[in-house]
Amino acid sequence: MTAKPGDKVKITTKNKTYEGLLMPNAETTNVVIKLDTGYNMGIDKSKIKTIKVIKKQYSSKSKPSKIKKDSKKPTIAVLHTGGTIASKVDYGSGGVIASFSSNDLIEMFPELKSIANVEAKLISNMMSEDIRFMHYKKIAKAIAEQIKNKVDGVIVGHGTDTLAVTAAALSFVFEKLPIPVIFVGSQRSTDRGSTDGAMNLICAAEFISKTDFAGVAVCMHENTSDNNCVILPATKTRKMHTTRRDAFKAINTKPIATINYNTKKINFLTKKYNKKDKDHHFLLKDKFEEKVGVLRTYSNMDREIIDVFTKHGYKGLVLETTGLGQAPTNIKENLPNYEALKTFIKKGGVIVLTSQCIFGRVHEDVYTNCRRLKDIGIIYGEDMITETAHVKLSWLLGNYNVKEAKKLITTNLRGEITKRSGTDYLD
Repeated sequence: MTAKPGDKVKITTKNKTYEGLLMPNAETTNVVIKLDTGYNMGIDKSKIKTIKVIKKQYSSKSKPSKIKKDSKKPTIAVLHTGGTIASKVDYGSGGVIASFSSNDLIEMFPELKSIANVEAKLISNMMSEDIRFMHYKKIAKAIAEQIKNKVDGVIVGHGTDTLAVTAAALSFVFEKLPIPVIFVGSQRSTDRGSTDGAMNLICAAEFISKTDFAGVAVCMHENTSDNNCVILPATKTRKMHTTRRDAFKAINTKPIATINYNTKKINFLTKKYNKKDKDHHFLLKDKFEEKVGVLRTYSNMDREIIDVFTKHGYKGLVLETTGLGQAPTNIKENLPNYEALKTFIKKGGVIVLTSQCIFGRVHEDVYTNCRRLKDIGIIYGEDMITETAHVKLSWLLGNYNVKEAKKLITTNLRGEITKRSGTDYLD
Protein backbone atom coordinates (compact mmCIF):
# COMPACT_ATOMS: atom_id res chain seq x y z
CA MET A 1 0.00 0.00 0.00
CA THR A 2 1.50 3.33 -1.06
CA ALA A 3 1.71 5.90 1.74
CA LYS A 4 0.22 9.34 1.12
CA PRO A 5 0.58 12.62 3.05
CA GLY A 6 -1.62 12.44 6.13
CA ASP A 7 -1.33 8.65 6.55
CA LYS A 8 -0.07 7.40 9.88
CA VAL A 9 3.00 5.36 9.02
CA LYS A 10 5.64 3.17 10.61
CA ILE A 11 9.09 3.76 9.14
CA THR A 12 11.82 1.19 9.73
CA THR A 13 15.45 2.16 9.18
CA LYS A 14 18.60 0.13 9.62
CA ASN A 15 18.76 1.10 13.30
CA LYS A 16 15.34 2.25 14.51
CA THR A 17 11.57 2.38 13.96
CA TYR A 18 9.53 5.61 13.91
CA GLU A 19 5.80 6.30 13.85
CA GLY A 20 4.02 9.47 12.81
CA LEU A 21 1.91 11.27 10.24
CA LEU A 22 3.49 11.45 6.80
CA MET A 23 4.01 15.09 5.83
CA PRO A 24 4.16 16.73 2.39
CA ASN A 25 7.78 17.60 1.59
CA ALA A 26 8.95 19.17 -1.65
CA GLU A 27 11.96 20.95 -0.17
CA THR A 28 14.31 18.02 0.53
CA THR A 29 14.84 14.36 -0.37
CA ASN A 30 14.00 13.30 3.20
CA VAL A 31 10.79 11.62 4.26
CA VAL A 32 9.18 13.88 6.86
CA ILE A 33 6.79 12.67 9.56
CA LYS A 34 5.03 14.49 12.39
CA LEU A 35 5.65 12.70 15.69
CA ASP A 36 3.07 12.45 18.48
CA THR A 37 4.93 15.24 20.31
CA GLY A 38 3.93 17.64 17.54
CA TYR A 39 7.47 17.93 16.18
CA ASN A 40 8.46 17.11 12.60
CA MET A 41 11.28 14.70 11.82
CA GLY A 42 13.16 14.19 8.57
CA ILE A 43 14.52 10.72 7.72
CA ASP A 44 17.10 10.12 5.00
CA LYS A 45 15.46 8.04 2.26
CA SER A 46 18.65 6.02 1.74
CA LYS A 47 18.41 4.71 5.31
CA ILE A 48 14.75 3.61 5.10
CA LYS A 49 14.05 -0.12 4.80
CA THR A 50 10.24 -0.07 4.86
CA ILE A 51 7.30 2.33 5.15
CA LYS A 52 4.11 0.70 6.42
CA VAL A 53 0.72 2.45 6.51
CA ILE A 54 -0.88 2.03 9.94
CA LYS A 55 -3.91 4.25 9.33
CA LYS A 56 -5.12 5.85 6.14
CA GLN A 57 -5.15 9.57 5.47
CA TYR A 58 -6.37 11.96 8.12
CA SER A 59 -9.38 13.89 6.94
CA SER A 60 -9.76 17.50 8.09
CA LYS A 61 -13.46 17.17 7.27
CA SER A 62 -14.09 14.32 9.70
CA LYS A 63 -16.22 15.11 12.72
CA PRO A 64 -13.99 15.94 15.70
CA SER A 65 -14.34 13.92 18.85
CA LYS A 66 -15.61 15.73 21.91
CA ILE A 67 -12.90 16.73 24.36
CA LYS A 68 -13.76 15.79 27.93
CA LYS A 69 -12.87 18.26 30.66
CA ASP A 70 -10.86 17.18 33.68
CA SER A 71 -12.07 18.98 36.81
CA LYS A 72 -8.67 18.45 38.45
CA LYS A 73 -6.85 20.45 35.78
CA PRO A 74 -6.80 24.22 35.24
CA THR A 75 -8.61 25.71 32.26
CA ILE A 76 -6.63 27.79 29.79
CA ALA A 77 -8.19 29.83 27.00
CA VAL A 78 -6.13 30.05 23.82
CA LEU A 79 -7.07 33.10 21.77
CA HIS A 80 -5.92 33.25 18.16
CA THR A 81 -5.04 36.44 16.33
CA GLY A 82 -3.24 34.74 13.45
CA GLY A 83 0.40 33.97 12.81
CA THR A 84 2.24 30.68 12.35
CA ILE A 85 1.41 29.46 15.87
CA ALA A 86 -2.10 28.61 14.61
CA SER A 87 -1.07 26.95 11.35
CA LYS A 88 -1.06 23.29 10.37
CA VAL A 89 -0.65 21.25 7.22
CA ASP A 90 -3.65 20.61 4.98
CA TYR A 91 -2.91 17.09 3.78
CA GLY A 92 -5.12 17.52 0.76
CA SER A 93 -3.18 20.44 -0.70
CA GLY A 94 0.09 20.04 1.14
CA GLY A 95 -0.07 23.69 2.14
CA VAL A 96 -0.12 25.34 5.55
CA ILE A 97 -3.53 26.56 6.68
CA ALA A 98 -4.78 28.40 9.74
CA SER A 99 -6.72 26.26 12.18
CA PHE A 100 -8.32 27.44 15.39
CA SER A 101 -10.46 24.85 17.18
CA SER A 102 -9.65 23.18 20.50
CA ASN A 103 -9.51 19.84 18.69
CA ASP A 104 -7.00 21.19 16.19
CA LEU A 105 -4.78 22.50 18.98
CA ILE A 106 -4.82 19.17 20.81
CA GLU A 107 -4.13 17.38 17.54
CA MET A 108 -1.17 19.64 16.77
CA PHE A 109 0.09 19.78 20.36
CA PRO A 110 -1.04 16.57 22.15
CA GLU A 111 0.96 17.41 25.28
CA LEU A 112 -1.45 20.25 26.07
CA LYS A 113 -4.22 17.90 27.22
CA SER A 114 -1.98 16.53 29.98
CA ILE A 115 -1.45 20.07 31.32
CA ALA A 116 -4.86 21.74 31.22
CA ASN A 117 -8.33 21.90 29.78
CA VAL A 118 -8.02 23.95 26.61
CA GLU A 119 -10.63 26.26 25.15
CA ALA A 120 -9.70 27.85 21.82
CA LYS A 121 -11.28 30.87 20.19
CA LEU A 122 -10.56 32.86 17.03
CA ILE A 123 -10.39 36.64 17.53
CA SER A 124 -8.97 37.55 14.14
CA ASN A 125 -6.78 35.98 11.49
CA MET A 126 -4.29 38.51 10.21
CA MET A 127 -0.63 39.26 9.77
CA SER A 128 0.79 40.93 12.87
CA GLU A 129 2.19 43.91 10.95
CA ASP A 130 -1.42 44.89 10.18
CA ILE A 131 -2.45 45.13 13.84
CA ARG A 132 -4.03 48.50 14.71
CA PHE A 133 -5.32 50.05 17.92
CA MET A 134 -8.82 48.80 17.18
CA HIS A 135 -7.49 45.24 17.33
CA TYR A 136 -6.10 45.87 20.83
CA LYS A 137 -9.67 46.61 21.89
CA LYS A 138 -10.89 43.41 20.29
CA ILE A 139 -8.23 41.30 22.00
CA ALA A 140 -8.89 43.02 25.34
CA LYS A 141 -12.61 42.32 25.08
CA ALA A 142 -11.96 38.64 24.38
CA ILE A 143 -9.59 38.40 27.36
CA ALA A 144 -12.13 40.14 29.61
CA GLU A 145 -14.77 37.60 28.60
CA GLN A 146 -12.47 34.74 29.54
CA ILE A 147 -11.70 36.32 32.92
CA LYS A 148 -15.43 36.55 33.60
CA ASN A 149 -15.68 32.87 32.64
CA LYS A 150 -13.21 32.14 35.47
CA VAL A 151 -10.46 30.59 33.36
CA ASP A 152 -7.12 30.13 35.08
CA GLY A 153 -5.14 31.84 32.38
CA VAL A 154 -5.11 33.04 28.78
CA ILE A 155 -2.63 32.36 25.99
CA VAL A 156 -2.73 34.76 23.05
CA GLY A 157 -1.30 33.37 19.82
CA HIS A 158 0.19 36.25 17.85
CA GLY A 159 2.46 36.82 14.86
CA THR A 160 5.96 37.59 16.07
CA ASP A 161 6.64 40.86 14.22
CA THR A 162 4.52 43.00 16.55
CA LEU A 163 3.88 40.49 19.33
CA ALA A 164 5.83 42.47 21.94
CA VAL A 165 4.08 45.72 20.98
CA THR A 166 0.62 44.20 21.39
CA ALA A 167 1.66 42.65 24.70
CA ALA A 168 2.83 46.07 25.93
CA ALA A 169 -0.41 47.72 24.80
CA LEU A 170 -2.55 45.12 26.58
CA SER A 171 -0.49 45.63 29.75
CA PHE A 172 -1.73 49.22 29.91
CA VAL A 173 -5.30 48.34 28.96
CA PHE A 174 -5.74 46.05 31.99
CA GLU A 175 -5.39 47.31 35.53
CA LYS A 176 -5.31 44.75 38.38
CA LEU A 177 -5.30 41.80 35.99
CA PRO A 178 -6.24 38.78 38.15
CA ILE A 179 -4.80 35.99 35.96
CA PRO A 180 -1.83 35.44 33.62
CA VAL A 181 -2.14 36.50 29.98
CA ILE A 182 0.79 35.06 28.05
CA PHE A 183 1.58 36.05 24.46
CA VAL A 184 3.07 33.26 22.37
CA GLY A 185 4.41 33.20 18.84
CA SER A 186 6.35 30.98 16.47
CA GLN A 187 9.37 32.08 14.46
CA ARG A 188 9.18 28.89 12.37
CA SER A 189 5.91 27.50 11.00
CA THR A 190 4.52 24.23 12.32
CA ASP A 191 5.21 22.36 9.06
CA ARG A 192 8.96 22.73 9.62
CA GLY A 193 11.14 20.46 11.72
CA SER A 194 12.70 23.50 13.38
CA THR A 195 9.37 24.93 14.51
CA ASP A 196 9.40 26.59 17.93
CA GLY A 197 5.63 26.98 18.22
CA ALA A 198 4.92 23.72 20.04
CA MET A 199 7.51 24.30 22.74
CA ASN A 200 6.54 27.94 23.28
CA LEU A 201 2.85 27.05 23.62
CA ILE A 202 3.45 24.11 25.95
CA CYS A 203 5.84 26.08 28.17
CA ALA A 204 3.31 28.91 28.40
CA ALA A 205 0.65 26.41 29.50
CA GLU A 206 3.01 24.90 32.07
CA PHE A 207 3.81 28.36 33.44
CA ILE A 208 0.13 29.27 33.78
CA SER A 209 -0.82 25.98 35.40
CA LYS A 210 2.05 25.78 37.91
CA THR A 211 2.70 29.35 39.09
CA ASP A 212 0.92 32.19 40.88
CA PHE A 213 1.95 34.82 38.31
CA ALA A 214 -0.65 37.33 37.14
CA GLY A 215 -0.30 39.96 34.43
CA VAL A 216 0.75 40.15 30.80
CA ALA A 217 3.97 38.48 29.66
CA VAL A 218 5.64 36.89 26.63
CA CYS A 219 6.77 33.26 26.32
CA MET A 220 9.35 32.38 23.64
CA HIS A 221 12.57 30.37 23.24
CA GLU A 222 15.41 31.38 25.56
CA ASN A 223 18.09 30.14 23.14
CA THR A 224 18.38 28.39 19.79
CA SER A 225 18.18 24.88 21.23
CA ASP A 226 15.01 23.15 22.39
CA ASN A 227 15.62 23.17 26.13
CA ASN A 228 14.33 26.37 27.76
CA CYS A 229 11.61 28.91 27.21
CA VAL A 230 11.70 32.30 28.88
CA ILE A 231 8.92 34.42 30.35
CA LEU A 232 9.54 38.06 29.42
CA PRO A 233 7.99 41.27 30.80
CA ALA A 234 5.50 42.62 28.26
CA THR A 235 6.55 46.29 28.41
CA LYS A 236 10.32 45.59 28.31
CA THR A 237 10.55 43.04 25.49
CA ARG A 238 11.77 43.49 21.94
CA LYS A 239 12.15 41.24 18.90
CA MET A 240 15.89 41.39 18.23
CA HIS A 241 16.33 39.11 15.22
CA THR A 242 14.33 38.43 12.08
CA THR A 243 14.45 34.63 12.13
CA ARG A 244 16.23 33.20 15.19
CA ARG A 245 14.06 31.26 17.60
CA ASP A 246 15.55 33.18 20.52
CA ALA A 247 14.77 36.54 18.89
CA PHE A 248 12.88 37.98 21.87
CA LYS A 249 14.91 39.60 24.64
CA ALA A 250 14.21 41.59 27.79
CA ILE A 251 15.56 45.14 27.47
CA ASN A 252 16.99 47.02 30.47
CA THR A 253 15.72 44.35 32.85
CA LYS A 254 15.86 40.63 33.56
CA PRO A 255 13.36 38.03 32.35
CA ILE A 256 10.65 36.96 34.78
CA ALA A 257 11.31 33.21 34.67
CA THR A 258 12.59 30.29 32.64
CA ILE A 259 10.90 26.95 31.96
CA ASN A 260 12.86 23.82 31.14
CA TYR A 261 10.91 22.04 28.42
CA ASN A 262 12.24 18.58 29.33
CA THR A 263 11.89 18.67 33.11
CA LYS A 264 9.11 21.31 33.21
CA LYS A 265 11.02 23.00 36.06
CA ILE A 266 10.22 26.70 36.42
CA ASN A 267 12.85 29.06 37.75
CA PHE A 268 11.79 32.58 38.73
CA LEU A 269 14.47 35.22 38.15
CA THR A 270 12.60 37.93 40.05
CA LYS A 271 10.41 38.05 43.15
CA LYS A 272 8.63 41.20 42.02
CA TYR A 273 5.51 40.23 40.14
CA ASN A 274 1.75 40.39 40.64
CA LYS A 275 0.02 37.31 42.03
CA LYS A 276 -3.08 35.48 40.82
CA ASP A 277 -6.37 36.36 42.44
CA LYS A 278 -9.40 35.34 40.38
CA ASP A 279 -11.65 37.32 42.74
CA HIS A 280 -9.94 40.62 41.90
CA HIS A 281 -12.05 43.14 40.03
CA PHE A 282 -10.01 44.28 37.05
CA LEU A 283 -10.34 47.62 35.28
CA LEU A 284 -10.46 47.85 31.50
CA LYS A 285 -9.28 51.09 29.89
CA ASP A 286 -9.09 50.35 26.19
CA LYS A 287 -9.14 53.75 24.51
CA PHE A 288 -6.18 54.79 22.35
CA GLU A 289 -5.53 58.18 20.76
CA GLU A 290 -5.09 57.49 17.05
CA LYS A 291 -3.07 60.64 16.31
CA VAL A 292 0.21 59.63 17.96
CA GLY A 293 3.27 59.01 15.80
CA VAL A 294 6.90 57.91 16.00
CA LEU A 295 9.74 59.84 14.36
CA ARG A 296 13.31 58.62 14.27
CA THR A 297 15.87 61.39 13.97
CA TYR A 298 18.56 61.01 11.32
CA SER A 299 21.51 62.84 9.81
CA ASN A 300 20.56 65.67 7.40
CA MET A 301 17.02 65.75 8.77
CA ASP A 302 14.80 68.68 7.74
CA ARG A 303 11.88 70.25 9.56
CA GLU A 304 9.32 69.32 6.91
CA ILE A 305 9.03 65.82 8.34
CA ILE A 306 8.20 67.23 11.79
CA ASP A 307 5.74 69.72 10.30
CA VAL A 308 3.75 66.83 8.81
CA PHE A 309 2.68 65.78 12.32
CA THR A 310 1.69 69.33 13.22
CA LYS A 311 -0.16 69.88 9.95
CA HIS A 312 -2.24 66.72 10.37
CA GLY A 313 -3.23 67.46 13.95
CA TYR A 314 -1.23 64.82 15.79
CA LYS A 315 -1.72 64.90 19.57
CA GLY A 316 1.47 63.05 20.47
CA LEU A 317 4.88 62.18 19.07
CA VAL A 318 7.59 59.80 20.24
CA LEU A 319 10.92 61.22 19.11
CA GLU A 320 13.58 58.50 18.88
CA THR A 321 16.91 60.31 19.20
CA THR A 322 20.57 59.39 19.47
CA GLY A 323 22.55 58.51 22.60
CA LEU A 324 21.30 60.05 25.83
CA GLY A 325 18.68 62.07 23.98
CA GLN A 326 20.33 64.32 21.38
CA ALA A 327 18.51 65.49 18.27
CA PRO A 328 19.75 67.46 15.22
CA THR A 329 18.58 70.84 16.56
CA ASN A 330 21.74 72.81 17.43
CA ILE A 331 23.73 74.24 14.53
CA LYS A 332 22.34 76.90 12.20
CA GLU A 333 21.25 74.39 9.55
CA ASN A 334 19.33 72.33 12.14
CA LEU A 335 17.66 75.15 14.09
CA PRO A 336 14.50 74.83 11.92
CA ASN A 337 14.04 71.35 13.43
CA TYR A 338 14.13 72.92 16.90
CA GLU A 339 11.52 75.50 15.89
CA ALA A 340 9.31 72.80 14.37
CA LEU A 341 9.35 70.85 17.63
CA LYS A 342 8.49 74.01 19.58
CA THR A 343 5.56 74.66 17.24
CA PHE A 344 4.22 71.13 17.71
CA ILE A 345 4.26 71.58 21.49
CA LYS A 346 2.76 75.11 21.36
CA LYS A 347 -0.18 73.69 19.43
CA GLY A 348 -0.87 71.27 22.29
CA GLY A 349 1.15 68.27 21.17
CA VAL A 350 3.04 66.03 23.63
CA ILE A 351 6.54 64.87 22.70
CA VAL A 352 8.20 61.96 24.50
CA LEU A 353 11.88 61.34 23.79
CA THR A 354 13.52 57.90 23.62
CA SER A 355 16.88 56.63 22.37
CA GLN A 356 17.83 54.69 19.26
CA CYS A 357 20.23 52.76 21.52
CA ILE A 358 18.74 49.43 22.55
CA PHE A 359 20.03 49.50 26.12
CA GLY A 360 20.35 52.35 28.62
CA ARG A 361 18.21 55.41 29.27
CA VAL A 362 17.87 58.99 28.11
CA HIS A 363 18.74 61.89 30.43
CA GLU A 364 17.82 65.53 30.06
CA ASP A 365 20.59 67.07 32.19
CA VAL A 366 23.85 65.50 30.99
CA TYR A 367 24.40 67.70 27.93
CA THR A 368 23.35 71.25 27.08
CA ASN A 369 21.75 69.94 23.89
CA CYS A 370 19.45 67.72 25.97
CA ARG A 371 18.54 70.56 28.34
CA ARG A 372 17.53 72.71 25.35
CA LEU A 373 15.02 70.07 24.33
CA LYS A 374 13.70 69.74 27.88
CA ASP A 375 13.31 73.53 28.11
CA ILE A 376 10.77 73.60 25.27
CA GLY A 377 8.65 70.94 26.93
CA ILE A 378 9.95 67.67 25.51
CA ILE A 379 9.56 64.85 28.04
CA TYR A 380 12.47 62.44 28.47
CA GLY A 381 11.12 58.86 28.50
CA GLU A 382 13.61 57.32 30.94
CA ASP A 383 14.53 53.79 29.73
CA MET A 384 11.32 52.99 27.86
CA ILE A 385 11.54 51.07 24.60
CA THR A 386 10.33 53.29 21.74
CA GLU A 387 7.45 50.95 20.84
CA THR A 388 6.32 50.82 24.47
CA ALA A 389 6.52 54.61 24.75
CA HIS A 390 4.33 54.87 21.64
CA VAL A 391 1.51 52.62 22.87
CA LYS A 392 1.73 54.10 26.37
CA LEU A 393 1.43 57.70 25.13
CA SER A 394 -1.42 56.71 22.81
CA TRP A 395 -3.18 54.94 25.69
CA LEU A 396 -2.65 57.82 28.12
CA LEU A 397 -3.99 60.42 25.68
CA GLY A 398 -6.95 58.13 25.02
CA ASN A 399 -7.91 57.75 28.68
CA TYR A 400 -6.62 60.89 30.45
CA ASN A 401 -6.40 64.61 29.80
CA VAL A 402 -3.15 66.10 28.52
CA LYS A 403 -1.98 67.31 31.93
CA GLU A 404 -2.49 63.86 33.47
CA ALA A 405 -0.88 62.16 30.48
CA LYS A 406 2.26 64.30 30.79
CA LYS A 407 2.57 63.34 34.45
CA LEU A 408 1.91 59.64 33.95
CA ILE A 409 4.18 59.15 30.94
CA THR A 410 7.25 59.11 33.21
CA THR A 411 5.47 57.18 35.98
CA ASN A 412 6.14 53.44 36.08
CA LEU A 413 2.69 51.90 35.63
CA ARG A 414 3.30 48.38 34.28
CA GLY A 415 7.04 47.81 34.68
CA GLU A 416 7.91 49.87 31.59
CA ILE A 417 10.34 52.11 33.50
CA THR A 418 13.12 51.00 35.83
CA LYS A 419 14.39 53.35 38.50
CA ARG A 420 18.03 52.78 37.71
CA SER A 421 19.89 51.42 34.69
CA GLY A 422 22.30 48.72 35.73
CA THR A 423 24.38 46.23 33.75
CA ASP A 424 23.50 42.92 35.46
CA TYR A 425 20.83 42.18 32.83
CA LEU A 426 23.55 42.10 30.15
CA ASP A 427 25.26 39.05 31.73
